Amino acid sequence: MSVLKLLSNHPHIFPNIQFLFIIPMKLHRSFFLFVCLLIPFLFSSCVAGKRAKQNKIDTVIATARTYKGTPYQWGGTTRAGMDCSGLLLQSFDAIGETLPRTSKEQSKLGKRVRMKKLKPGDLVFFATKKRSRKITHAGLVTEVYDRKSDIRFIHSSSSLGVVENNIYNTYYKKNFRKGRRVF
Repeated sequence: MSVLKLLSNHPHIFPNIQFLFIIPMKLHRSFFLFVCLLIPFLFSSCVAGKRAKQNKIDTVIATARTYKGTPYQWGGTTRAGMDCSGLLLQSFDAIGETLPRTSKEQSKLGKRVRMKKLKPGDLVFFATKKRSRKITHAGLVTEVYDRKSDIRFIHSSSSLGVVENNIYNTYYKKNFRKGRRVF
């Protein structure tokens, strides 16, 4: 038998005892209901935010991949011809984000990421001129199969046009300068 029932069976001894139990119980029930409704809302907005971010990354990568096979053209931003920074420019335009036009300027966006920490959607930058650390080439990470040996990125190669390569290829690994996380 509950304390409330026991005490309410003797109204002559404890005439107002119900208020001591009913009000806190109602407040407790209201608070419990509030918490039950609030917690899923907080977590769902967090999950929805992560899902929206992932959708943007997926859209940028999918857009970049539609340009595969497009020939290289310095300063190009169309399917007739595309350079590396133009590929990033067009890919991010698909989600309404405007990037700077040059790989040098693009390399200043977001936060720095080491090669072994790269994720799909990260930008990668290279210095391809002999004995120079100046950024001259850019790409977009598309897949991470193995952080230590197989990270794929899409870019517009001056000899092959828009292609995907492994960043651990000797040439790209040697010339890698930095990764940037913009998402």
